[in-house]
Parts: sequence; structure tokens; C-alpha cells
Amino acid sequence: MKKTKNNRKRKKIEKPSKKSRKIKKKVFLIIGILLFWTFLVGVYHYNKPLPSGTSIEGEIYYVSDEDIDFLYDLTFFRAGEKVTEQEIFDKVFEMIDGAEKFILIDMFLFNSDYSENIRFKELATILKNKLIRKKELNPNIKINFITDEINNFYGSYVSDEIQELQDKGINVVITDMTKMRDSNPLYSSFWRTYLQWFGTKGKGWIKHPLGNAKQKITFRSLLKVFNAKANHRKIIIADKGDKIVSLVTSANPHEASSRHSNIAIYIEKEIWKDILVSEQAVAEFSDKEIEKPNFDFISEFKQEGDIQVQLLTEGKIRKNLIQEIDNTVSGESIDIIMFYLSERNVISSLINAAERGVEIRLILDPNKDAFAREKNGIPNRQVANDLIKESKGKIKILWYKTQGEQCHSKIIIIRKKNKTIIFLGSANLTKRNIKDFNLETDVRISCSSDKKITQEISAFFERIWNNENGTYVLPYNSFEENSFLKDLQYRFQETTGISTF
Repeated sequence: MKKTKNNRKRKKIEKPSKKSRKIKKKVFLIIGILLFWTFLVGVYHYNKPLPSGTSIEGEIYYVSDEDIDFLYDLTFFRAGEKVTEQEIFDKVFEMIDGAEKFILIDMFLFNSDYSENIRFKELATILKNKLIRKKELNPNIKINFITDEINNFYGSYVSDEIQELQDKGINVVITDMTKMRDSNPLYSSFWRTYLQWFGTKGKGWIKHPLGNAKQKITFRSLLKVFNAKANHRKIIIADKGDKIVSLVTSANPHEASSRHSNIAIYIEKEIWKDILVSEQAVAEFSDKEIEKPNFDFISEFKQEGDIQVQLLTEGKIRKNLIQEIDNTVSGESIDIIMFYLSERNVISSLINAAERGVEIRLILDPNKDAFAREKNGIPNRQVANDLIKESKGKIKILWYKTQGEQCHSKIIIIRKKNKTIIFLGSANLTKRNIKDFNLETDVRISCSSDKKITQEISAFFERIWNNENGTYVLPYNSFEENSFLKDLQYRFQETTGISTF
């Protein structure tokens, strides 16, 4: 058969049938509906109303120097040797030993999980044993222990420590963080829509990411991790004679964290009432109750003293802190020691304050050590670069010298012309920590600069800044970074919530 240019046979392309076109349309419609629904889920859970009793500004209480005490843990170097000074959990254990009627503890990390064999202090084990011993000696005491679900690895199992507390009749509350807003909406919207219904319990088969050799975890529990939010609070309240005393800290009863540098504030006056309210809220939205005694034994509180103390939780920490920074003027100063600093509004406020002539000094963790793993310096090194550059060098920054452990303290000291204002507690200055995603507890202190508490905290900062009788900090250029890609990564992670900070 001859072939010509004009009469070549062309194979006709078959058109899809009406039935297949209808099926395609239905598939695309279903996919569109699911994507739109997932988007709505993400928007709602990013902005939804907070549970009642969270994000609170407590009452302002007036106390004296005798009613308040600053505590710290420090790991540093002296003559090349690592030195550790610790006060915080000694006070926690003292509070437990002295209690007869009531103990309430909320602690983020409470486990002995660790990938390394090296231990310093078995804080989780000591705390567990003290609480159990207290309950055995005094069965009528009301003991409540609130903690984050990370300690049961998001429901994959029940940890030995928590199981033992429960077996001895101690009221344990595992925080249900699904009731809080989602800090990582891109992932959490998908998880809430499609994955959460499968639960997390079951026989695990994946090696424990935090080094617990006894436990394997389920894949479903690992999927829950990426929601990246936590009950990050660290408090204890307990009776002492005819009153109830409180401690708010940045320290965890966690064996792998036991060498970290941390801070705490101990208060012997009525701020416990606001702490109790904030903790009752956590128990309630986690479908539990706080076991309480009759508080008739407490003597009448008198507002004595000229030191103001106020409880702040969640987003109210950010609101009050930014307000105080923005109210500073030339000749005043701000000193900060912080594990994570990344929240953009706080950063802008600090830069603006420096431009007004406020003296600003920061001691930051270099973000290189994380439980026997090496981190990449994000976000602190990128933020430090921003602060130095935008303030034209007016903001001064030093790095805490860590070697395996972390500078885990969270403290801000604002020295005004007529008073000193201090924020300290569990909250890092990140979007997740202070914009109503995590659960956090801080105390705001305001008083004259001649008070013992302000002098102690100021001396603590100066000791570290000036490397007094040891080596605590390194110069800025020790960890200076100008990586465009890392800066881009930090900005993306802070904005989206796809991060560990």
C-alpha cells in the first residue's frame, strides 16, 4: 500500500466515556472537600478559644524579703574542671518532706529516659520515691502529680515512674494537649482530621527516640509527636504549717536534664491560690480533678511587704513582658538569660528599646547540646545575629559555655529608674511558649532595686556575665553565624511551628 503525504492514516484518540468523566469529577470533588475541611480544621484549632483557666494574669500580692527566695542550678568550669551547684530540687524535696495535707506538682519532663549511660542525679527516681514514701507514711495527704504526655510517649505505654505513683494512690493527671491550640497547623490539621482516631496505644515496635531501652513505641504515637506542643510548666505547691508555699522553676525532674543550669522562685504567700486555679484548669480539660484537702487550716493572709508578685501563664507572659520592654527609656537596662529566644515581637521590642538608649545584655544558650545529640544552633544564633545587626552592636550578647548540658534558665531583669521588674519561670521566648500554644507558668516580680531579691538576682547575672570565680560564658564570636539558609530555616520554623522550639 502506498503512503502519501496527505492521506496517512491517523489513529483516532478515544475520548473518555461519560461514566469515567463523572467518576473523575467525583474524585476531584471529594479531594477538594477533604482539603477544604482539613484547612478549616487547621484554622479553627490554631485560633480556637482557650480552655477556661488558661492564659491568666493572677492577682498582685505584696510580700516581704522574708517571704521570697531566689534559687538556681549552675554548671560551669573552674580551672578546666566542670563544677555543678544545685539548689532547686533540694528545696522541692524539702517542700515535700514538710507537707502534711497537700502537694500539687506539675512538671514537664519526669522520666529516666536517656540514650547515654552517664548519669549525674536521678531526679525522677528521687522525686517518685519521696512522693511514694510521703503517701505511705501519711495516707490522708492529698498528692497530685500533673505531667506532659511525653513521659508516656504520647500514650504508647505507661512509664514505670507514673505507674508506681498511680499504684500507690497518688492522683496522676496526664495533660490532654489536644484541648490547647495547635502550634503546627500545617501538620496538626492533617493529624486531627485523619490520624487521631486510631489512637496511640498498642504493642510498640519502634526504638524509643529518647533512649528508653525497656520500651518500644508505636508508629501512631510517633505521629502524635509532630504536633509539637506540651504542658511545659514546672511548679510545686505544698502546705507548710498554717500556710501553703509555692515554687516556680525552669528545672525538670529529669535525669538527662540534671546538669542543666536553671532558676526558680520560692514564695511563702498567697500566690498559690492562682497557681491552684491554673492547675485545676489543666486537670479539668484532661478529664480529671485535683484532690484537695479542707483549707481551713490556713491562717488569714495579710498583704504585708512592698515586693509585688504576680502569676502569669501562657500568652499573658508575652503581653506583660512586651509591655514592660516597650515602656523602658534611655538610661534603663534589660538583662536576659534564655534557653530559646525566637519570638519576633519580643525581638522587635528589644531592638526598639536599644535604639531608645536602653542598655541590653543577653546570655543565650548556643543551642548545640540536646541530650547527647548535637543541635544546629537554631534559633538563638540566627536571632543573635539579627539583634547585633539591627541594633548596630548596641545589644551585647554572650554565649553560655555548655558541654553536653544546657543553659536552660529563663529570666528577664528589667531595671527601671524607680524599680526592678523580673520575669522568670518555665517560658522560653518563642511563639510556641508565649502565644497560647504550650502551657507555661512564670512569676512577675516588681520592687525597688535595694530589695534582697533583686540584689541576689542581679548578683547572679553579674557573676555569669563577668565569669566571676569560674568560666560561664564565651564571647559572641565563639558561635557567631551568618548563614542565609539557616536564617531562612529559622524564620520558616518560627512562622509555621514546624520546629522543636
